[in-house]
Amino acid sequence: MEKFRRLGIIEPILKSIQEQKFVEPSEIQEKSIPLILAGKDVIAEAATGSGKTLAFAAGIIRDTEKTGRIQSLILTPTRELAEQVACSLQRFSKHKHLEIIPIYGGLSINPQIEKLRTADVVVGTPGRILDHLERRTISFSSVKLLVLDEADRMLDMGFKDDVEKIIRNCPRNRQTLLFSATISHDIAVLAKRYMNNPVLVSAQNYVDPAKLTQFYYDVPSEMKFSLLVHLLKNEKSRLSMVFCNTKQNTDFVAKNLRYNGINALAIHGGHSQEKRGNTMDQFNTQKANILVCTDVAARGLDIPGVSHVYNYDIPKCSKDYIHRIGRTARAGKEGKAVSIVSRRDYENFNNVLEDSSLHIKTLPLPTFQKVRVVLFDDSRRNFRRPFNRNFRHRRRY
Repeated sequence: MEKFRRLGIIEPILKSIQEQKFVEPSEIQEKSIPLILAGKDVIAEAATGSGKTLAFAAGIIRDTEKTGRIQSLILTPTRELAEQVACSLQRFSKHKHLEIIPIYGGLSINPQIEKLRTADVVVGTPGRILDHLERRTISFSSVKLLVLDEADRMLDMGFKDDVEKIIRNCPRNRQTLLFSATISHDIAVLAKRYMNNPVLVSAQNYVDPAKLTQFYYDVPSEMKFSLLVHLLKNEKSRLSMVFCNTKQNTDFVAKNLRYNGINALAIHGGHSQEKRGNTMDQFNTQKANILVCTDVAARGLDIPGVSHVYNYDIPKCSKDYIHRIGRTARAGKEGKAVSIVSRRDYENFNNVLEDSSLHIKTLPLPTFQKVRVVLFDDSRRNFRRPFNRNFRHRRRY
């Protein structure tokens, strides 16, 4: 606890940190908190799960009073991250009793309007924040601290214009903190335009490369799902994430995993906010240990305890691949990243392999059986004929 105290964190936050049983500061916390508490604008290069929420919480909670005016604004790329950050801030501010409100789409706007009347801190997504600005149901005239969390993801998702419009509605004499897994050209331009002599800090990747095993299987297209079932049933895992490229494939995989006796949940942008929230609650409490998801739905979520990441669909570039595999091998734990490659994935997989920093080994296919697959739609169920003999494929990619 003394290490946290030496960073300058105030006692009410230290008490919450102790109650949450944090042992020592993370690298990004040690590097950024003293600068934040000194009032500097900070650009922090840090991955999801590196402890960055406490870094900006230290400044927000210290400098925010219970006035019923919004004094701090945190922008996040997704609804789930907004909820997650708001919950973390509520825990850290437990002994200061601030009104911290998450604002995002997918929910009725009227209850949000009511809560905004007494909010001290707002955590929100760009689209819904802009909606409130246009309705004049939110005011940032008292904002002293602005945080752009997962800034690279917000820009990747097409929120650049929205983010800039929101920034221009905040006072010029504010403190601005920008957190991003990568510092791209667009991030640098944004910082130059809207930040005041920012200090750049960087933390090492939270993923331990020495504890992350990456490999792939080359499999015929018709056996792709059967291999996934075999691996999920035979690998010793805690929590597993299965990534797909589309909402349709996410639903297909999750439903057929359940049909084959595997307790899997799906999450993607087509689900209602209530359903997405319930799904994450079940996964985080390990009522189900397999989450099938798209990149967009998983962005920014910090899910501890993921031992396996499966790429059922291969992403289009190494950047997305790295983001996916960063979900495992965290904080000294072992992790595996498994890619299931068939003919339709070859182009994407070649794009991923162009990144020389990645070391993905090929493994021979195990012996496994073809499983029954069900084609679900709204009106009827179609079944493919099961293929029940043992299968071994010796092709190499």
